[in-house]
Amino acid sequence: MQQGYFITGTDTNVGKTWATIALMRYFKNQGKSVAGMKPVASGCFMQNGQLKNEDALLIQQNASLPIDYGLINPYAYEMPVSPHIAGINNPAQLDVLTAKFDILQTLADIVVVEGAGGWYSPINEQQANSDLAKALMLPVIMVVAVRLGCINQARLAYQAIAQSGVTCAGWLAVCTDPDLLYRDENIVTIKTAVTAPLLGVLPYREDADFDFFSEQLKL
Repeated sequence: MQQGYFITGTDTNVGKTWATIALMRYFKNQGKSVAGMKPVASGCFMQNGQLKNEDALLIQQNASLPIDYGLINPYAYEMPVSPHIAGINNPAQLDVLTAKFDILQTLADIVVVEGAGGWYSPINEQQANSDLAKALMLPVIMVVAVRLGCINQARLAYQAIAQSGVTCAGWLAVCTDPDLLYRDENIVTIKTAVTAPLLGVLPYREDADFDFFSEQLKL
């Protein structure tokens, strides 16, 4: 049976890509074939005549098999702004994204999909990441950046996910602020407020150590 997860964040720059790669390595270490997807990305750069995204390239590099970049990141936008603005002349289409995802599901046991921004961040002028997650029919993993304000952000995001009617498989804590006071207490407070299980805590690192991060996960 094919499986996968949709990775969303409480905000932008919360560590979704680090969490995505850690999950990909986690499943690979379990002997499963893994693919990743970043359906929509802004702030891309030109490489060999094609707009590409650094996070999507990292996802491509960590797949179990060679996969065409266009399957991983169907909508790559140059401007570093919200996709519904960056892609005004080439808006993301759910049917295109679901078709690309369906192909990826035929290639690997697990497909990890990284959303753009938070749960309600728009991917076009009418639809948000929440709509994409529902279209892909994937359980959701919420990534929480453990920093000042994270308790409120986590509770709001989790409430929104639950109200959307999708399954929340759990949440990941990514420690992004090395100077945060009472880090563990913040995580415990979120754990109490969010009924979905805590799947792992990624400690603060200046540079990503994905093998180490993967060892912190419990799915």
